[in-house]
Amino acid sequence: MGDKAMKAGASEEVKPRSVRVVLMALMIAMLLAMLDNMIIGTAMPTIVGELGGLEHLSWVVTAYTLATAASTPIWGKLGDMYGRKGSFLTSIVIFLIGSVLSGMAQDMGQLIGFRAIQGLGAGGLMVGVMAIIGDLIPPRERGKYQGMMAGVMALAMIGGPLVGGTITDHMGWRWSFYINLPLGAVALAMVSAVLHLPKKKAQGKIDYLGAALLTLAITSTVLVTTWGGTEYAWGSAEILGLIVVGVLAIGAFLFAETKAAEPVMPLHIFRSRNFTLMSVIGFLVGFAMFGGVLYLPLFQQSVQGASATNSGLLLLPMLLSMMVVSLIAGRITTSTGKYKVFPIAGGALMVVGMFLLAQMDTGTTRLVSGLYMAILGAGLGFLMQITMLVAQNSVEMKDMGVASSSATLFRTLGGSFGVALMGSLFTSRVTDTMTERLGPQAGVAAGSAQLDAASLKKLPEAVREAYQYAVAAGTHSAFLLGALVAVLGFAAAWFVKEVPLRGAGPAKAGAEGQQPAPSPQESLAH
Repeated sequence: MGDKAMKAGASEEVKPRSVRVVLMALMIAMLLAMLDNMIIGTAMPTIVGELGGLEHLSWVVTAYTLATAASTPIWGKLGDMYGRKGSFLTSIVIFLIGSVLSGMAQDMGQLIGFRAIQGLGAGGLMVGVMAIIGDLIPPRERGKYQGMMAGVMALAMIGGPLVGGTITDHMGWRWSFYINLPLGAVALAMVSAVLHLPKKKAQGKIDYLGAALLTLAITSTVLVTTWGGTEYAWGSAEILGLIVVGVLAIGAFLFAETKAAEPVMPLHIFRSRNFTLMSVIGFLVGFAMFGGVLYLPLFQQSVQGASATNSGLLLLPMLLSMMVVSLIAGRITTSTGKYKVFPIAGGALMVVGMFLLAQMDTGTTRLVSGLYMAILGAGLGFLMQITMLVAQNSVEMKDMGVASSSATLFRTLGGSFGVALMGSLFTSRVTDTMTERLGPQAGVAAGSAQLDAASLKKLPEAVREAYQYAVAAGTHSAFLLGALVAVLGFAAAWFVKEVPLRGAGPAKAGAEGQQPAPSPQESLAH
């Protein structure tokens, strides 16, 4: 008995440390997925200069985004069927292979294809991180790690452009891809050595038809939001055709899922009111966040004269606020087990923040805009991780992967819609305002709705002032739309039911119909 007690005590000392090692590896993997696009964005002018193919530039990003979005639900289901660890390690390997190939690309066509491979791996990275955390950490305890996740996001958004610029200037653009290798190798080694989740054997066959129809639906949706109003007019045959294909694919997918033995996205998870609400709120959070990330730096560069080089730093008030609030909300959730107040508070702050940002004009100072961004960041901080936590708590453990992937997918699609609709409204308002103020001269600057500070200095003073006024007007319209969308999220939050979080203690362990989550020690002991 004495020996057993000593071994148990030693085990208890080591295993919490093992959990921290695994979480560190997961954070590195999340950083890989989020950092990539931020770094590549800075390197793109240099890449185009060497490889050519300017007309295909948008596809370098679109191919990655499409592959990530389309593969997200499939990775989640594979993890549920065959085991989380194997699918996660596979996604890291695919991402690293795509990174190596992208760095070796000799023309734009090759780069686009290799970026798609990278995107396939990235879809598994994000889902794997969320699902493994869902397996390891009971929801009641998960809140304390929310600040870490928000911190990784802030680090990627702030550091990405800076790292990308430095690497491109001193090592060449190919190292923008090769830099993923050491980070990925560390994550692979740490996960392989420390994470020991139980292996699973699938009871049914992979839902190939459902996966294909869902991929078609997601691809059509992302292409509509990417091309609409830019590559093609919203009323063009191409966009209308994609909309028809998307609607038909969604209908066929829903029918196929009712017949599949092992559906790629089980429809029964949407019977949970909380899960459905979190999917809706996650979509709206993605809409607001990605729109804000895109148009806040644009306003500060074009209207306030900030440098494009430090574009990541421009978002610091929003990102720091998001990280701090997320950490506080997580700690309170862990200590009290209560969470309904956070989606409501987050929705309210998101509405207020978006509305205030819509009031910015050519006279708004950086201090004032920074305060407005901090309010929006606080709203996002209350919502970002709580939506994932509640979504995971609303399903059985066997559906943890599809719950995580569905929540991630809805947030991604929300971002696509946000960028598309806010972008279309912004561009239209800029063009109209330029025409009103300058008449025929509007063509001098309206050829691009996104001029940086250096380009603005070269314009005649009257044109420059008109353009800055037009950007402020466009920003007003875009963020006003964001505020209206945020109102929907605020309204939805009131209908969330406060179901006890798993891991809340013997009397509260698990919601009705749910299996209790294993402790971190139990997960690592398998």
